[in-house]
Amino acid sequence: MIKYASSIAGCIILILMMVSAGAGIADAEPIVIEGLIEPSLVVNVGSPVPGILASVKADRGDMVKKGQVLATLESGVERATMELTRARAEMEQTIRAGEARLDFSIRKQERFEELYKKKVIPFTDMDEARTASELALMELEEARENKRIAALEFKRSVAVVNRMSIHSSIAGVVMERFLSPGEHVEDQPVLKLAQIHPLHVEVFAPVELIGAIKVGMQADITPENPAGQKVYKAKVTIVDRVIDAASGTFGVRLELPNPQYRLQAGLKCKVAFHKK
Repeated sequence: MIKYASSIAGCIILILMMVSAGAGIADAEPIVIEGLIEPSLVVNVGSPVPGILASVKADRGDMVKKGQVLATLESGVERATMELTRARAEMEQTIRAGEARLDFSIRKQERFEELYKKKVIPFTDMDEARTASELALMELEEARENKRIAALEFKRSVAVVNRMSIHSSIAGVVMERFLSPGEHVEDQPVLKLAQIHPLHVEVFAPVELIGAIKVGMQADITPENPAGQKVYKAKVTIVDRVIDAASGTFGVRLELPNPQYRLQAGLKCKVAFHKK
């Protein structure tokens, strides 16, 4: 009787261990949800000033770098003004002439001071020499101030010319070109760009998974064909705190590195979240 009881107790313990092990396996299973791979950023690039497009140097599908010139506006007048202000800013003759006049006036004043002390010339001559020195100094300061103003005008004209070039604000790919050379641009975009490194993976998870998916979790991303069955690693960066009542879901965003641009945005994928 004692042996029979011991056997039953052993069986119960074994069953409990198997159930516990089964629960552990279930807990280790990843959470798999359908997702969509999207660009991490989409921007419309336009001109800061109105004008006529002289060139558009990128088209749909082209890869572009941050800061790259994508298009230019006609800028003949602005460039001519820039060269004019450059010439004014580099002029030195007026300052050199002012320095020479001041030097001469000072030497003349010193001679007249000595003659006045010896009572060879009247006070009016000495006073005239002093006044000439002061006027020469004022003229030299005016010339220097004009040169500083010319330098600022040149700086401003360079900024105006630079605004006639449209630069890329991101590194990515051209999604669409809206305008061509010869067209007028004012407040409409010229190109649409997409940043595809990193990519974003957008997921809508059922409300039952609130608390199970957290920021910082790792996930395996398996894109649909034609990307093949290769698995990519991503990290949860955003978990929405507001539930969509109509669908009973909440949004989750993951960041997916794509340094070699091997993945295209717009692919559907399976997202397998790994529980910690």
